Amino acid sequence: MADTVRLNLDDAVSLCTRAAMAAGASEETAAALAKSVVVAEAKGVEAVGLSHFLDYLDALDAGRIDGRAEPVITRPSLAVFVSDANGGAAHTGFDRAFGDLAKAARLFGVAIFSQRNAFTCGELGYFTARLAGEGLVSFAATNGPALLAGAGATKPVYCTNPMSFAAPVENSAPLVIDQSSSATAFVSIRKAAEEGREIPAGWALDAQGRPTTDPAAAMKGALLAFGGNRGANIALMVEVLAAGLSGANWSLDAPSFSEGRESPGTGLFVLAIDPKLIDPDFSARLKAQLDRLASDYRVHLPGVSRGKAKMLAKALGIDVPADIVRRITAVAERT
Repeated sequence: MADTVRLNLDDAVSLCTRAAMAAGASEETAAALAKSVVVAEAKGVEAVGLSHFLDYLDALDAGRIDGRAEPVITRPSLAVFVSDANGGAAHTGFDRAFGDLAKAARLFGVAIFSQRNAFTCGELGYFTARLAGEGLVSFAATNGPALLAGAGATKPVYCTNPMSFAAPVENSAPLVIDQSSSATAFVSIRKAAEEGREIPAGWALDAQGRPTTDPAAAMKGALLAFGGNRGANIALMVEVLAAGLSGANWSLDAPSFSEGRESPGTGLFVLAIDPKLIDPDFSARLKAQLDRLASDYRVHLPGVSRGKAKMLAKALGIDVPADIVRRITAVAERT
């Protein structure tokens, strides 16, 4: 592959950790951010991989992420974990609560993690897949600064408001569904603008509320929901779960994640369920059903190809554009 650098996963995590620490993050937060983007890169989700890590570094430098923030985690009930990220990364509070969250889900059948005042969380499937790795079914929702027009509107009122679902599959990678409420991710619009490419019709509106295929105009306007009003309704549902329950900023009130010094103060909602308390054979039954869907009905199963890519990356490493590696290395080598 032209102009790329191959890194094994441990080296990639180490490089990103050093860069985040050089940009002002604590070792804990730096490692949490690094692991999340390297996992995304390994699965082939480059938009929220190492290229997105540059956004984290910029946010750390500017103060949009307080790299030394200490999340405050409370437990108003034994099955509910509430985190105030205090302007830090979304991952730190979740990492701290993760073990107890999984234990609570096994003990009570369900457990909830709700967080406010965080930076945007990157790949949302990273959170649910980890819980699936613990044998739990999980659902997550998060918001961010307004980018997406609501039903009938022409101005941004929601973020892309992704949601993710994951479930354990016996002797296989977990089923992971991770999708935004918008027709495409904001980073895809930005990438098209950087490369001078048009975007497909139906992705966005310009600043005057007119449909556009110009990514630069789209970045000044609004993204469109997938499926019209139904997708916009899902964005609203995500907004209520992520920001409403947690007390985080509504998307309309969230500062930019790419400019200024203020944290967007976003929310994160995660629900964990122990399926074995309901059906001890759940993961085996799901495995059989997914195999039937794929073999007999040719259904595309989300997460399967990404799971295979991750396993391959563990063995062979990841190919990262050389310019991205140079830029991360330059931050890591600051004195």
